[in-house]
Amino acid sequence: MLWAARLAGFLLFRVLKTGSDTRFDDIRSHFFKFAGFWVGQIVWVWIVSLPVVILNSSAVSSTLRSGDPSFGKATDIIGIILFAIGLFWEAVGDIQKYMFKSSKPPKGQPCTKGLWYYSRHPPYFGEMTLHWGLWLLCLTPTINGGLPNSAKAAQYSAILSPIFTMILLLFASGLPTAEKPTAKKFFLMSYSSIKQNQLDNNNNNSSSISTRFSEPEPENEIWSNYKNYLKKTSIIIPFPPFLYLNLPEWLKSSLLLDLPFFKFDEQIDGKQALEEERKKRASV
Repeated sequence: MLWAARLAGFLLFRVLKTGSDTRFDDIRSHFFKFAGFWVGQIVWVWIVSLPVVILNSSAVSSTLRSGDPSFGKATDIIGIILFAIGLFWEAVGDIQKYMFKSSKPPKGQPCTKGLWYYSRHPPYFGEMTLHWGLWLLCLTPTINGGLPNSAKAAQYSAILSPIFTMILLLFASGLPTAEKPTAKKFFLMSYSSIKQNQLDNNNNNSSSISTRFSEPEPENEIWSNYKNYLKKTSIIIPFPPFLYLNLPEWLKSSLLLDLPFFKFDEQIDGKQALEEERKKRASV
Protein backbone atom coordinates (compact mmCIF):
# COMPACT_ATOMS: atom_id res chain seq x y z
CA MET A 1 0.00 0.00 0.00
CA LEU A 2 2.83 2.38 0.87
CA TRP A 3 4.56 1.76 -2.46
CA ALA A 4 1.31 2.07 -4.45
CA ALA A 5 0.29 5.28 -2.66
CA ARG A 6 3.72 6.80 -3.24
CA LEU A 7 3.75 5.96 -6.94
CA ALA A 8 0.15 7.02 -7.58
CA GLY A 9 0.62 10.25 -5.64
CA PHE A 10 3.74 11.22 -7.57
CA LEU A 11 2.21 10.43 -10.97
CA LEU A 12 -0.92 12.41 -10.10
CA PHE A 13 1.18 15.36 -8.94
CA ARG A 14 3.24 15.29 -12.14
CA VAL A 15 0.19 15.16 -14.38
CA LEU A 16 -1.45 18.04 -12.50
CA LYS A 17 1.71 20.10 -12.90
CA THR A 18 2.40 19.31 -16.55
CA GLY A 19 -1.19 18.93 -17.74
CA SER A 20 -0.72 15.49 -19.30
CA ASP A 21 1.39 12.37 -19.31
CA THR A 22 3.57 12.66 -22.42
CA ARG A 23 4.32 8.93 -22.38
CA PHE A 24 0.87 8.34 -23.87
CA ASP A 25 1.00 10.99 -26.59
CA ASP A 26 1.90 8.56 -29.37
CA ILE A 27 -0.66 5.89 -28.48
CA ARG A 28 -3.59 7.82 -27.03
CA SER A 29 -5.25 8.17 -30.43
CA HIS A 30 -4.82 4.46 -31.24
CA PHE A 31 -7.51 2.46 -29.46
CA PHE A 32 -5.89 -0.97 -29.61
CA LYS A 33 -2.43 0.29 -28.65
CA PHE A 34 -3.89 2.22 -25.75
CA ALA A 35 -6.00 -0.77 -24.70
CA GLY A 36 -2.96 -3.02 -24.97
CA PHE A 37 -1.06 -0.72 -22.64
CA TRP A 38 -3.76 -0.92 -19.97
CA VAL A 39 -4.09 -4.69 -20.30
CA GLY A 40 -0.34 -4.91 -19.89
CA GLN A 41 -0.60 -2.78 -16.76
CA ILE A 42 -3.22 -5.14 -15.34
CA VAL A 43 -0.97 -8.15 -15.94
CA TRP A 44 1.99 -6.30 -14.42
CA VAL A 45 0.06 -5.35 -11.27
CA TRP A 46 -1.15 -8.92 -10.84
CA ILE A 47 2.33 -10.42 -11.19
CA VAL A 48 4.14 -7.97 -8.92
CA SER A 49 1.47 -8.35 -6.24
CA LEU A 50 1.71 -12.16 -6.16
CA PRO A 51 3.72 -12.35 -2.89
CA VAL A 52 1.09 -10.30 -1.03
CA VAL A 53 -1.84 -12.06 -2.71
CA ILE A 54 -0.49 -15.49 -1.75
CA LEU A 55 0.33 -14.37 1.79
CA ASN A 56 -3.21 -13.08 2.30
CA SER A 57 -4.87 -16.11 0.75
CA SER A 58 -6.95 -18.31 3.03
CA ALA A 59 -4.55 -21.22 2.57
CA VAL A 60 -1.68 -19.19 4.05
CA SER A 61 -3.05 -16.50 6.34
CA SER A 62 -5.30 -18.70 8.48
CA THR A 63 -3.74 -18.74 11.95
CA LEU A 64 -5.33 -22.14 12.57
CA ARG A 65 -3.15 -23.65 9.87
CA SER A 66 -0.03 -21.53 9.86
CA GLY A 67 0.35 -20.53 13.48
CA ASP A 68 1.69 -17.06 14.19
CA PRO A 69 5.37 -16.90 13.11
CA SER A 70 7.25 -14.24 15.04
CA PHE A 71 8.91 -11.38 13.22
CA GLY A 72 12.69 -11.12 13.29
CA LYS A 73 14.08 -13.88 11.14
CA ALA A 74 16.89 -13.15 8.68
CA THR A 75 14.53 -12.92 5.71
CA ASP A 76 12.41 -10.40 7.64
CA ILE A 77 15.37 -8.15 8.40
CA ILE A 78 16.82 -8.35 4.90
CA GLY A 79 13.37 -7.79 3.42
CA ILE A 80 12.73 -4.68 5.51
CA ILE A 81 16.14 -3.25 4.63
CA LEU A 82 15.73 -3.89 0.90
CA PHE A 83 12.18 -2.51 0.89
CA ALA A 84 13.26 0.66 2.73
CA ILE A 85 16.28 1.20 0.47
CA GLY A 86 14.19 0.63 -2.63
CA LEU A 87 11.40 2.96 -1.55
CA PHE A 88 13.93 5.66 -0.65
CA TRP A 89 15.78 5.49 -3.97
CA GLU A 90 12.58 5.40 -5.98
CA ALA A 91 10.79 8.21 -4.16
CA VAL A 92 13.76 10.54 -3.66
CA GLY A 93 15.01 9.88 -7.19
CA ASP A 94 11.67 10.90 -8.69
CA ILE A 95 11.53 14.06 -6.58
CA GLN A 96 15.10 15.07 -7.39
CA LYS A 97 14.55 14.57 -11.12
CA TYR A 98 11.37 16.63 -11.01
CA MET A 99 13.13 19.43 -9.12
CA PHE A 100 16.01 19.33 -11.60
CA LYS A 101 13.69 19.72 -14.58
CA SER A 102 11.72 22.45 -12.81
CA SER A 103 14.92 24.44 -12.26
CA LYS A 104 15.28 24.80 -16.06
CA PRO A 105 18.89 23.59 -16.29
CA PRO A 106 21.19 24.64 -19.14
CA LYS A 107 20.61 22.91 -22.45
CA GLY A 108 22.42 19.61 -22.71
CA GLN A 109 23.03 19.09 -19.01
CA PRO A 110 22.04 15.66 -17.63
CA CYS A 111 20.77 15.37 -14.08
CA THR A 112 23.64 14.62 -11.69
CA LYS A 113 22.04 15.91 -8.51
CA GLY A 114 21.65 13.81 -5.39
CA LEU A 115 21.07 10.13 -6.12
CA TRP A 116 21.47 10.79 -9.84
CA TYR A 117 25.15 11.41 -9.19
CA TYR A 118 25.59 7.70 -8.48
CA SER A 119 23.17 6.19 -11.00
CA ARG A 120 21.61 7.18 -14.31
CA HIS A 121 18.30 5.61 -13.21
CA PRO A 122 17.86 5.69 -9.40
CA PRO A 123 14.07 5.04 -9.51
CA TYR A 124 14.61 1.85 -11.52
CA PHE A 125 17.18 0.63 -9.00
CA GLY A 126 14.74 1.43 -6.21
CA GLU A 127 11.87 -0.35 -7.95
CA MET A 128 13.82 -3.58 -8.37
CA THR A 129 15.24 -3.50 -4.85
CA LEU A 130 11.83 -2.78 -3.32
CA HIS A 131 10.18 -5.81 -4.91
CA TRP A 132 12.96 -8.15 -3.80
CA GLY A 133 12.43 -6.89 -0.26
CA LEU A 134 8.66 -7.31 -0.49
CA TRP A 135 9.00 -10.91 -1.63
CA LEU A 136 11.33 -11.74 1.27
CA LEU A 137 8.94 -10.14 3.76
CA CYS A 138 6.09 -12.30 2.48
CA LEU A 139 8.25 -15.40 2.42
CA THR A 140 8.97 -15.78 6.15
CA PRO A 141 5.43 -16.23 7.53
CA THR A 142 4.67 -18.67 4.74
CA ILE A 143 7.60 -21.05 5.00
CA ASN A 144 7.81 -21.01 8.81
CA GLY A 145 4.22 -21.95 9.55
CA GLY A 146 2.54 -25.32 9.60
CA LEU A 147 1.44 -25.08 6.00
CA PRO A 148 1.25 -27.76 3.33
CA ASN A 149 4.11 -27.89 0.89
CA SER A 150 1.86 -26.66 -1.91
CA ALA A 151 1.31 -23.34 -0.11
CA LYS A 152 5.02 -22.95 0.53
CA ALA A 153 5.78 -23.76 -3.09
CA ALA A 154 3.31 -21.10 -4.19
CA GLN A 155 5.12 -18.44 -2.18
CA TYR A 156 8.51 -19.58 -3.44
CA SER A 157 7.17 -19.31 -6.98
CA ALA A 158 6.12 -15.73 -6.24
CA ILE A 159 9.78 -14.88 -6.82
CA LEU A 160 8.40 -14.27 -10.30
CA SER A 161 7.39 -10.83 -8.98
CA PRO A 162 10.88 -9.32 -8.50
CA ILE A 163 12.26 -11.24 -11.48
CA PHE A 164 9.49 -9.97 -13.73
CA THR A 165 10.09 -6.43 -12.48
CA MET A 166 13.78 -6.71 -13.35
CA ILE A 167 13.03 -8.12 -16.79
CA LEU A 168 10.51 -5.37 -17.46
CA LEU A 169 12.88 -2.58 -16.45
CA LEU A 170 15.98 -4.05 -18.08
CA PHE A 171 14.54 -5.33 -21.34
CA ALA A 172 11.11 -3.79 -21.97
CA SER A 173 9.58 -0.55 -20.71
CA GLY A 174 12.50 0.67 -18.61
CA LEU A 175 16.07 1.11 -19.80
CA PRO A 176 15.43 0.34 -23.50
CA THR A 177 12.98 3.26 -23.70
CA ALA A 178 15.28 5.59 -21.77
CA GLU A 179 18.93 4.99 -22.63
CA LYS A 180 19.14 5.25 -26.42
CA PRO A 181 16.37 7.87 -26.79
CA THR A 182 18.13 10.08 -24.24
CA ALA A 183 21.50 9.60 -25.92
CA LYS A 184 19.88 10.39 -29.27
CA LYS A 185 18.54 13.66 -27.87
CA PHE A 186 21.98 14.76 -26.67
CA PHE A 187 23.61 13.58 -29.89
CA LEU A 188 21.30 15.69 -32.04
CA MET A 189 21.94 18.71 -29.85
CA SER A 190 25.56 18.66 -31.01
CA TYR A 191 25.01 17.88 -34.67
CA SER A 192 22.22 20.19 -35.77
CA SER A 193 24.52 21.67 -38.43
CA ILE A 194 25.05 18.20 -39.90
CA LYS A 195 21.30 17.71 -39.93
CA GLN A 196 20.95 20.88 -41.97
CA ASN A 197 23.70 19.79 -44.37
CA GLN A 198 21.89 16.54 -44.93
CA LEU A 199 18.65 18.40 -45.48
CA ASP A 200 20.31 20.55 -48.12
CA ASN A 201 21.47 17.38 -49.85
CA ASN A 202 18.33 15.32 -49.39
CA ASN A 203 18.73 13.77 -52.81
CA ASN A 204 21.91 12.02 -51.74
CA ASN A 205 21.70 8.29 -51.16
CA SER A 206 22.34 6.53 -47.87
CA SER A 207 25.99 5.82 -48.72
CA SER A 208 26.73 9.52 -49.03
CA ILE A 209 25.14 10.07 -45.65
CA SER A 210 27.43 7.44 -44.18
CA THR A 211 30.43 9.16 -45.76
CA ARG A 212 29.43 12.58 -44.50
CA PHE A 213 28.93 11.18 -41.02
CA SER A 214 32.26 9.38 -40.82
CA GLU A 215 34.03 12.50 -39.54
CA PRO A 216 31.37 14.77 -38.01
CA GLU A 217 32.16 18.21 -36.72
CA PRO A 218 30.03 18.90 -33.64
CA GLU A 219 28.98 22.48 -33.15
CA ASN A 220 29.21 22.27 -29.34
CA GLU A 221 30.43 20.03 -26.51
CA ILE A 222 27.04 18.63 -25.49
CA TRP A 223 27.51 15.17 -26.99
CA SER A 224 31.13 14.94 -25.87
CA ASN A 225 30.15 15.88 -22.32
CA TYR A 226 27.31 13.38 -22.35
CA LYS A 227 29.64 10.58 -23.44
CA ASN A 228 31.92 11.44 -20.52
CA TYR A 229 28.88 11.35 -18.25
CA LEU A 230 28.02 7.86 -19.52
CA LYS A 231 31.57 6.65 -18.90
CA LYS A 232 31.62 7.69 -15.26
CA THR A 233 27.99 7.13 -14.18
CA SER A 234 26.62 3.66 -13.50
CA ILE A 235 23.56 2.81 -15.56
CA ILE A 236 21.43 1.56 -12.67
CA ILE A 237 23.34 0.11 -9.67
CA PRO A 238 24.63 3.03 -7.56
CA PHE A 239 28.39 3.42 -7.78
CA PRO A 240 30.80 6.29 -7.02
CA PRO A 241 31.68 7.93 -10.38
CA PHE A 242 35.41 8.17 -9.67
CA LEU A 243 35.50 4.39 -9.18
CA TYR A 244 33.09 3.50 -11.97
CA LEU A 245 35.12 5.49 -14.51
CA ASN A 246 38.13 3.21 -14.14
CA LEU A 247 36.31 -0.11 -14.10
CA PRO A 248 36.93 -2.48 -17.04
CA GLU A 249 34.21 -2.53 -19.67
CA TRP A 250 33.50 -6.23 -19.18
CA LEU A 251 32.62 -5.57 -15.54
CA LYS A 252 30.37 -2.64 -16.41
CA SER A 253 28.55 -4.64 -19.08
CA SER A 254 28.05 -7.73 -16.91
CA LEU A 255 27.74 -7.33 -13.16
CA LEU A 256 26.74 -3.66 -13.33
CA LEU A 257 24.19 -4.32 -16.11
CA ASP A 258 25.40 -1.72 -18.63
CA LEU A 259 24.58 -4.15 -21.43
CA PRO A 260 25.87 -3.54 -24.97
CA PHE A 261 22.44 -3.06 -26.56
CA PHE A 262 21.81 -0.05 -24.30
CA LYS A 263 24.68 1.83 -25.90
CA PHE A 264 24.15 4.47 -28.59
CA ASP A 265 26.38 3.68 -31.57
CA GLU A 266 27.34 6.87 -33.39
CA GLN A 267 27.96 5.09 -36.68
CA ILE A 268 24.67 3.17 -36.64
CA ASP A 269 22.24 4.91 -34.31
CA GLY A 270 23.75 8.32 -35.01
CA LYS A 271 23.41 7.99 -38.76
CA GLN A 272 19.84 6.75 -38.36
CA ALA A 273 18.99 9.68 -36.08
CA LEU A 274 20.33 12.16 -38.62
CA GLU A 275 18.43 10.51 -41.44
CA GLU A 276 15.19 10.58 -39.44
CA GLU A 277 15.73 14.25 -38.70
CA ARG A 278 16.45 14.96 -42.36
CA LYS A 279 13.20 13.30 -43.41
CA LYS A 280 11.29 15.15 -40.71
CA ARG A 281 12.61 18.51 -41.91
CA ALA A 282 12.07 17.64 -45.55
CA SER A 283 8.41 16.90 -44.87
CA VAL A 284 7.79 20.29 -43.26
